[in-house]
Parts: sequence; structure tokens; C-alpha cells
Amino acid sequence: MIIKDWRHSEKFGEIVRFAIVGILATAIQYGVYLLLLRWLHHDISLTIGYIVSFIFNFFASTYFTFKVKANAKRGVGFAFSHLVNWLLQIAALNLFIWMGVDKEWAPIPMFCVCVPVNFLLVRYFLKVKK
Repeated sequence: MIIKDWRHSEKFGEIVRFAIVGILATAIQYGVYLLLLRWLHHDISLTIGYIVSFIFNFFASTYFTFKVKANAKRGVGFAFSHLVNWLLQIAALNLFIWMGVDKEWAPIPMFCVCVPVNFLLVRYFLKVKK
């Protein structure tokens, strides 16, 4: 019996691709957040950044990370998982700000909490068979 090398496993590849897409999507979201924070409330800044990164994230996640075709069922599942993630992000952001973390830095620990949850939700909804 040949043991498959862990670096070539499908799940490992998904995690690496998810990390690449996640880093880019997170950078987009955080950049938009910081830019808009000068003029808007932190919740609105986070939401606009989330929407911009969501669009990038959907196409990158379907075609690159999980290598599946975009369809209505996956789109609805992806949107639902991101709605849950956005609610979690808003709650975590406000919790960290309430705890005294500066508005500019509060997304960093928020991302540490929300990214792993998002991976599980997105993977579930994009890998669901037609």
C-alpha cells in the first residue's frame, strides 16, 4: 500500500489555495475598511470592504480554490455563508473595539476569529453536489 504524500492531497491543496485567496480578499477588505474609516462609521466601512472582497472572493473561491463551476445553488450557499461570516465579523469588530482595541487594528483579531469559520462554511456550501 502506498501512502499518499500529504502535500499532494486534495484537502491540503484546498487549504493552500484558500489561504492565497483569503489573504488577497482580506487585504482588499482591510484596505477598503482603512480607506473609508476616515469618513464613515467602522461598521459601514467594514460592510463596504466586505462587499468588495466578497465579489473577488466568490469568483476566486469557485474557480481557483475549490475548482467548481459557479451556479445558482453554490452562489446562494456562498452568499449565506458570507452573511453568517459578515454578522460574525461585525460582532467581533465591535467586541474588540469595546475592549479598547483601536478601530484601525480591531479587524486583525477579528480576522483571526472569523477566517477559520468562513473556510468551513464556504467549503461546505461550494462542495455540496448539485
